[in-house]
Amino acid sequence: MVGAAHRFRGLWTSVEDRAKVEGMDKGLRRRKSPLKKDPPWSGCLDELAHSSLHYNPGLLIGRDEEDMSQRACRWILGFLHRNRDALVCLATGTAPTRTYELLAEQGRQRRGGLRKVRWLQLDEWVGLGPDDPGSCQRYLQEKLLGPLQVPPEQYCGWDGRAANQAEECRRVALWLEANGPIDLCILGVGADGHVAMIEPGPTVRPGPHVAELSPRMQQHPMLAAVGAKVELGLTLGMGDILESAWIMLLASGPSKADALGRLWFQRVVTTELPVSFLWLHPRVTIFCDRAAAAHIL
Repeated sequence: MVGAAHRFRGLWTSVEDRAKVEGMDKGLRRRKSPLKKDPPWSGCLDELAHSSLHYNPGLLIGRDEEDMSQRACRWILGFLHRNRDALVCLATGTAPTRTYELLAEQGRQRRGGLRKVRWLQLDEWVGLGPDDPGSCQRYLQEKLLGPLQVPPEQYCGWDGRAANQAEECRRVALWLEANGPIDLCILGVGADGHVAMIEPGPTVRPGPHVAELSPRMQQHPMLAAVGAKVELGLTLGMGDILESAWIMLLASGPSKADALGRLWFQRVVTTELPVSFLWLHPRVTIFCDRAAAAHIL
């Protein structure tokens, strides 16, 4: 299903092979699907076949955000076709929005094809409840969970209004211990290289925890759009993320170019660039548009 309308610049090798990225706008080579009859999402099964166990992230660069989102959606559908009761961790923000909308559309068309999938919210703003504008849970309900009619027992979200934040972290940790580990973790990346609410600093924490937000994070577009004042966040830890079977990183727009470029070429793991911890994971796939890949192309 790699048609001309969805061609990508693709790289499935090491960071030293920068030259292979340039001029590669011919799409990924099609491999035969293991199914007797190819479903509409079979193209992403082909892409999974290109990824063996290694510590070099796969990189797929779309022409624009729509192109990136279309490919990411098909990849997710392929993954969920092979892992029907998967536990999927969901980030929020600008980058995954269109991917979630497409996933919701495809999920409805498949008439319950995603009914066994379980979902986990990556993080939340302290002080915002599920009905509050700007909350991560409201975003997920509007973009994905609501349209898919996900039942409460197949979803674990953060309670940003919990009176005891430590107990809320413990609740999510226990849920993940009982239902995990995560099969697919969908992440975004901030302009400063943060993932989830794990920001640059001297340390990272392994499990669910309360995060003190930097002034920059307090101006996050989700908060700024509704005028919400938030100083703390609830988030999964780096250990939870790295324990995932597979990680998908989404990045779009020129504001992500510096962080993505540093990740791709520095190849150094540092708490000052939290996204760099993905180098420690054997199965990472990066989807971005050309604007975000400006320093890679």
